[in-house]
Parts: sequence; structure tokens; C-alpha cells
Amino acid sequence: MTEAEFVALVRENPVNAAILDRLPELEKFAPQAMLVAGSLFGTVWNVQTGRPATENIKDYDLFYWAADLSYEAEDAVIRGAAALFADLDAPIEVRNQARVHLWFNPKHGLNRPPLTSAREGVLQFLVECTCLAIDARGHVYAPYGLSDMQAGLLKWNALNHSPGLYAAKVRDYQRRWPWLREG
Repeated sequence: MTEAEFVALVRENPVNAAILDRLPELEKFAPQAMLVAGSLFGTVWNVQTGRPATENIKDYDLFYWAADLSYEAEDAVIRGAAALFADLDAPIEVRNQARVHLWFNPKHGLNRPPLTSAREGVLQFLVECTCLAIDARGHVYAPYGLSDMQAGLLKWNALNHSPGLYAAKVRDYQRRWPWLREG
């Protein structure tokens, strides 16, 4: 699968298409803004298997990276994004990747070092083939390529030292898309 084919499939989900069209506006107040994760690969898996493009998409994750680590700064971006995407009937989650190390331990009991970019957040997803993003210029970030995602092959990401979280994620994906397999 080429990057152009990937983007075309992702855009078959009308929520993804609307978000991607508005990402340049979001990036004005959310540096390094990108649409990431489940809404991308989930849409592709749905389309590949003849399901509705939006089926089993839990939420639409947007990452950005800004040096201001305050809750208030992130909340301002979240409120701005809520206004920008208010007409979309979908749960949209916006997170500053510079703040992940502040909340990850209390939530998961695991320490994470500070991230230096939004891409670094994507690079550390639990499952390699899900390390995917599309930025405000429409550029695809797929550090492990697109072939395993296209084939539904789930592999543990060695950059993420959370085997318990990985196993839970794989079970969740296989519940929603039973044809996926571990490799």
C-alpha cells in the first residue's frame, strides 16, 4: 500500500476527512498537529473488509507538541479544537505529547521519559503497525511502514516496555476486527 492509497482509504471515513481538512487551522494553536492511531488504521481495516468506514472507531486522536506543560495551556487547545470540530458527531481527543510523562505513571503505573515531539509519541504506540499519523500538510508518518497494517499483522513495539498493556490492546483490536493476527 502506498502512502497515497493509505490517505485515500483514511479519507473514506467522513470524520477523518473533515479533521484532516481542518488540521492546518488547528496547527495555528497546536504545533505539530496530527491525526493519529485508531481512526486511521481502524478505517483502513473497516474498508478492507467491507464494513462501514466509521465502524468500531472509538475516538479520533489528535496529537500536538507544545513546550508549555501547564494544564491550562493544554485545556485551551482542547477547547479550541472542540470549537473547530463542534459540528462533527464524534469523540475527539486532543493531547499535548510534551505532557505525557506527567500523567502516564498515575494512570498506568509506569514511568515515561518526556517526549520531544508529537512524532515521538506516535513512535511509542504499543503495536508497531498502529504507529501512524497524518499531519497538517497531509504527510504520512509510518515509522514501521504500512504493509503490516494492511495485512492486519500485530507486533509488539519494542520501544514500548508495557507487555501487559500490549496484550490488552491486541485483545481489544481482535475483538473489533477478528481477522487480525499476531506475528
